[in-house]
Amino acid sequence: MTRSISIFGATGSVGLSTLDLIRANRADYSVVALTANGNCDGLTRLAREFEPEIAVCADEKAYPALKEALADTTIETAAGEDALIDAAQRGADWTMAAIVGTAGLKPTLAAIEQGKTVALANKESLVSAGALMMAAVERSGATLLPVDSEHNAIFQCLQGGRLEQVRKITLTASGGPFREFSLEQMQTVTPEQAVAHPNWDMGAKISVDSATMMNKGLEFIEAHHLFPVGLDKLDILVHPQSVIHSMVEYADRSTLAQLGSPDMKIPIASTLAWPERVKTDCQPLDLATIGQLTFEAPDEKRFPAIRLARDAAAAGGARPAILNAANEIAVAAFLGGQIGFLEIAALADKVLEGYQPQTPESLAALFSIDAEARQYAQERVQEVA
Repeated sequence: MTRSISIFGATGSVGLSTLDLIRANRADYSVVALTANGNCDGLTRLAREFEPEIAVCADEKAYPALKEALADTTIETAAGEDALIDAAQRGADWTMAAIVGTAGLKPTLAAIEQGKTVALANKESLVSAGALMMAAVERSGATLLPVDSEHNAIFQCLQGGRLEQVRKITLTASGGPFREFSLEQMQTVTPEQAVAHPNWDMGAKISVDSATMMNKGLEFIEAHHLFPVGLDKLDILVHPQSVIHSMVEYADRSTLAQLGSPDMKIPIASTLAWPERVKTDCQPLDLATIGQLTFEAPDEKRFPAIRLARDAAAAGGARPAILNAANEIAVAAFLGGQIGFLEIAALADKVLEGYQPQTPESLAALFSIDAEARQYAQERVQEVA
């Protein structure tokens, strides 16, 4: 049967990789919705090729150009947050949630509430609103499939097993481009250096998160919600080759690991065809050529973001949302040349210390905390700058 799909964040790296897979298997999929932030030209090209029911740009200023570009088609066009939510409520069988940042939270929740399958590539939503999101999954009966390579690896290693049989879950990390840098060397790194990941081709924000290892910290919080085995059973291990994407150790001391080339199409394909498998054009894993796999413990002195994330996960409440908001502001400030690389985690730490609201009981309360945390973080940026 043809599976109907929607892709939120269609012009980003995850969205484009998803569409590459669909392009190779066109007869198996029909497209309901494609969305982008403000990349009107990219969204127009994709809409003409895949002919969705609706194309939505989040940035309302980009809407006139999108509407004009698709005026000669039958594709519906819309813009803004409400339009994103409406597109998510159209009930696609499978939705890719790949909007970067908390901007993806509302449409992701709207898709979950339809009770279908949601492939989650937006870690910030689960980090900030994990309890609310998992409650929505349980309430709606939706299937939530993780797209991050590490969480997808865990998901695959758990097939046939049960959470109560798990002794330890280990998320692997490449260590980023500064794995061997001293603190003194990291004081002078540039945004250009930080976005040049040694293994993965990713966007600027997530590349910087990988360089600070905040990305792994956020993934630690995400894993806490996706695989509720307890924080004491979650671990992080630096693995520079990015061949083993994560591991699950069971009570009998057997450890299952998922291996693959560092290509996001592999975990995307796993979710797109689940519970089946689909062919990809990814490079096969050649262990003989790789030669060896190495591992080391993360250095939390040089990469304090891991500690911040672990502490935020343990504290719960609003702490993960505050960490995520502060980090987004800090990364943007670093990319804009306002603060240095080491000040990203330091700024997030300051926000966590200085802003301690009550636990949010609703989505509205969460967004209020998110906004206040961003304002507080922006004030800290001005102080540093």
